[in-house]
Amino acid sequence: MNAFPQPFAEGVVAAGHSHALVTASYRPDLERCRLLCETVDRQVTGIGTHYLLVEHGDVAAFRELEGPNRVVVDERDILPRWLHSMRDPTSLFRRRLWLSTRTAALRGWHVQQLRRLAIAAHVEADALVFCDSDVVFLKPFDCARFWRGGRLRLFRRDGALAAPHLELQRRWSAAAGRALGLTASSGHDYISTLIAWRVETVRAMTEHIEALHGRHWIEVFAGTRDMSECMLYGRFVDEVLDGAGHFVDDAEFCRVYWDGPALDDAGLRDFIASLGPDQAAIGMQSFVGTDLSRIRRLVGA
Repeated sequence: MNAFPQPFAEGVVAAGHSHALVTASYRPDLERCRLLCETVDRQVTGIGTHYLLVEHGDVAAFRELEGPNRVVVDERDILPRWLHSMRDPTSLFRRRLWLSTRTAALRGWHVQQLRRLAIAAHVEADALVFCDSDVVFLKPFDCARFWRGGRLRLFRRDGALAAPHLELQRRWSAAAGRALGLTASSGHDYISTLIAWRVETVRAMTEHIEALHGRHWIEVFAGTRDMSECMLYGRFVDEVLDGAGHFVDDAEFCRVYWDGPALDDAGLRDFIASLGPDQAAIGMQSFVGTDLSRIRRLVGA
């Protein structure tokens, strides 16, 4: 197992289990990630180290968010050397591409998924807790909520992929099935934010893919751009492990504004007021354009 150049802490034990918080981010979301970190430090308990996973060129910018329990991880330390990042000429060099002879050309949101999976080989904790950089915690949240005894919570919406408008998610599920050697899917949806995976299960999953295909798991998973790490993990747990080590739940701990117009003060207040009893955080997708200073002001951060 490789180690990071800098030392990293063991996860804090919560109800007998240790957790590492993981956020994959990039330079345009730095200030959103800063707000996330501030609210994590105020509201979240039960975590050891918070890992910020970024592209090599973003490491210096994110270093200012580091602290005693927060570490910036350069993707070069967890991804294969044969996956190379470069500026994309088709975007007038504003965006980046990840190229190799072993995968399709990948965008940043594809590689963020690879980082989330790859970090499991480097962290000594029972579970990885995933939280996007556009999440803001508004209420106390204890990572012990992910457990029932020795079983970890698997977020799953049963049969949700039957909805006609979820064609993209069906493609992601099918691609995950091919990587895992599965055929017909149960049609469940596993995609959400503020979810947890067992570290040992992620490692077993990547080993399963490599044994099945005789290639690095990234070559297989990123062989198509129809990628969803949540679908991959969910289908592995349900259909390869038959649910071992997990229990299923469809409650969402974070209320996410996925798309729509930018919210004004009234709209954001209404969105916050609509938090359900299980929800401790909001997620405001950065591409919808809701002003970050408005979010910061209205959440009192």
